[in-house]
Amino acid sequence: MAYASGRSISSSDTISRSTRANRVSSRSDLFPRLVAMQKLADAQNFAVYRLSGSGLPAKQRLICELENWGSANASLHKAFVDAYGDALIEHVEKSLLPLAWAGSHDRSFPGAIGMAPFVVRLPDGLVPFSGLAFPVRLGAIGNGFVVFTGDDLDPPNDMVVELHGRACQVMIDLLSLDERRVAAAEALSEREIACLQLAGDGRISEEIADKLGLSVHTVNAYLGSATIKLDSVNRIQAIAKAIRLGYIS
Repeated sequence: MAYASGRSISSSDTISRSTRANRVSSRSDLFPRLVAMQKLADAQNFAVYRLSGSGLPAKQRLICELENWGSANASLHKAFVDAYGDALIEHVEKSLLPLAWAGSHDRSFPGAIGMAPFVVRLPDGLVPFSGLAFPVRLGAIGNGFVVFTGDDLDPPNDMVVELHGRACQVMIDLLSLDERRVAAAEALSEREIACLQLAGDGRISEEIADKLGLSVHTVNAYLGSATIKLDSVNRIQAIAKAIRLGYIS
């Protein structure tokens, strides 16, 4: 995907960034990065949307995965999806160019804000706030948008390109969290999860064996295999990962 500034966001660039990036362990790890991007865009809020469903755009919908609008501004999500949801879903199927619109409270409304020529304009004035929406298309892994909203948004060309690259990485990391959770759920057996739960409760192997009617050797084998499957260096880290992934409490 080439931009007028001479830089581009290619799949190889994205993969390279993904390889270099620190692997996130939870969604909370993504918030500082999104807040930093929000500041670069001179925006007031952010939201990350994933497309659910498959096939024709008419069967898809936007699911808000992360946002900092807060409960006091819950109506913003509905207003945004009602105004632009269908346009976003249709757009990501055919283009990766960023989208922009001016809000009804924007000082430049009804005139167009001075976005770069490679930014696609949506109808202005449908919501109170202005915004930028960066599409991310990852094929079978999933598609979505990283959205920034505020007043009088008009970042320079190179900043738009930088934000789009970061948006791709955020979406990759978000979807990888879900992917790793599913993989762990499929990999861990009921016995492995039971042993991890009891170990997380502070039980030693002998106590776990007595509780589950197993030998100490078998308990240690289950805990060892669970540690390997969770890509952990020891039992303590495996328990911590299992808690973060939601498989034990």
